[in-house]
Amino acid sequence: MDKFTVLKEYFGHKDFRNGQAEMIDNILNGCDVLGIMPTGAGKSLCYQVPAIMMSGITIVISPLISLMKDQVSSLVSAGVSAACINSSLTSDEYSETMHRICCGEYKLVYIAPERLGTQEMDRLVSSVDISMITIDEAHCVSQWGQDFRPSYLHISEFISSLPHRPVISVFTATATDTVRDDMIRLLGLNEPFTMITGFDRPNLRFSVIKPQNKYAELKKLLGGFGDKCGIIYCLSRKNVEEICEKLNDDGFSATRYHAGLGDAERRANQDDFIYDRKQIMVATNAFGMGIDKSDVSFVIHYNMPKNIESYYQEAGRAGRDGSPAECILLYGPKDVRTNNFMIEKSREENSDLSAEEKETMLERDRMRLRDMTFYATTAGCLREFMLRYFGEKAPSYCGNCSNCINGFEEADITVDAQKIVSCVYRIKQKGRYFGKNMVIDVLRGSSNERLLSLGFDKLSTYGIMSDVSVYTLRAELDFLITNGYLDFTGDEFPVVELTPLSAKILKERINIKMKLPKKPQKSRKNKEQEFPADEKLFEKLRGLRSRLASEANVPAYIVFSDAALRDMCRLRPVDREGFLNVSGVGTHKADKYGEEFCRLISEYIEEEKE
Repeated sequence: MDKFTVLKEYFGHKDFRNGQAEMIDNILNGCDVLGIMPTGAGKSLCYQVPAIMMSGITIVISPLISLMKDQVSSLVSAGVSAACINSSLTSDEYSETMHRICCGEYKLVYIAPERLGTQEMDRLVSSVDISMITIDEAHCVSQWGQDFRPSYLHISEFISSLPHRPVISVFTATATDTVRDDMIRLLGLNEPFTMITGFDRPNLRFSVIKPQNKYAELKKLLGGFGDKCGIIYCLSRKNVEEICEKLNDDGFSATRYHAGLGDAERRANQDDFIYDRKQIMVATNAFGMGIDKSDVSFVIHYNMPKNIESYYQEAGRAGRDGSPAECILLYGPKDVRTNNFMIEKSREENSDLSAEEKETMLERDRMRLRDMTFYATTAGCLREFMLRYFGEKAPSYCGNCSNCINGFEEADITVDAQKIVSCVYRIKQKGRYFGKNMVIDVLRGSSNERLLSLGFDKLSTYGIMSDVSVYTLRAELDFLITNGYLDFTGDEFPVVELTPLSAKILKERINIKMKLPKKPQKSRKNKEQEFPADEKLFEKLRGLRSRLASEANVPAYIVFSDAALRDMCRLRPVDREGFLNVSGVGTHKADKYGEEFCRLISEYIEEEKE
């Protein structure tokens, strides 16, 4: 079989996506490969297709049990023989799986990195023909990545111990140039063919909201999503507990996930979300890596994460099947302070690093937080900001982020800038710098007790911008910081400071223009994106899918993704030949599910006629 036959027969697709065919061809030609492809771009197919075509087995090194289970379930559902070896197996299951691997019954075997180098693994690799080693989530090998895992550092040693060096294929969704170089060096790749397909995912709509009341805004957003499923990320375990409890009290179907829960509860809560028993997952960043749930319609960050890499990866868990999805950040200035505290705390916990290494990592994390804060406060296109961060050129207008949708108003803020910088200068004359809120309170003439106790009501800048809204004033202040006219630095309690450019505003009176975001408008929903052409048929198909998934004890998306159901609504197949034309329907799934889905569609068409 050639790669196109494998693609159609097992995975139900007619054509490869950008970069997939080139990656597969290089693997089949015996070359090491490195694929940096966004979530939803089809990284898995890049190694699964050649694994099926190769003579031996492919070992896939994967960091999480949930990721392995999802991948194996999807492969088995498509008719591919696959298994995983991890701590969730019983002693009998482990022995049976190892025996079947040695007998050559599997094409792909998923293994946790911690299992490499054990006596059982040494015996296994010496008795089977290994065609390829695939390393998923490969950014975990780099200390400069956001998910560093020491166990990944032993992978190269494991590969070197093999009787014959197989092809090495390496994949990740996010990697800066530094992380990419680390992956090549630390994993011992030989002049790898490298494919970077781009980080843009047009189906995702990015939004930043700066609400006065975060929980009220969250409830409003969730009310608009109906029965769709999604993830809410929080910075702390405490936040997860509070938000999850409030949502359930308010009638939402929510569960929780964080490292403070026991293993059994984490697994149970994760399964409730995966199997659609709970609609909303409230979690810390401990949840999500390797979760292959394809029908996540929204990801809401209740707090700002500490770097753009983490935000991109977490937000990218929405819309994996290509359907329109929302990625929303609820930003508040307190998030910056909390992240700074957590960064400082992580330095204390990294006991294996030298003092110099700790300081280097600390400075790197502060810079990343600064970039994340700039993303949350920019008046420009959010998509362009993110793509530029990862080294891609992009238009300054995408038309599918909150800033582009709400639009901008070009404004001359020269006078306002002079007032703001002058206020920072006057506060500094009192002996120290303060945070953004204090600067804004002085400018707007607040009468809060701390301001009055410090005597800031006597400053010449007190109340000189009382007619300017907090929304506009904060946007102008963030603009001045982003463009270097002021600085925002500090560890646990960041403060606004003067810079060399501050003098240009006060002494040279240079003109300052910026794009001010318009007041948020209610976005008009695109009904063609929100629902398939026939919502009623779509719901019937979802019901059938749910029943079949329940009978097989697998998540619904393992049977078919929402995208496949929408394609069924469009094509309305009534026989096996027509069913095979649906995107995502391969030979195995057509044989297994085709009759029931075609019968339902036929009955629906007859009902329409009547």
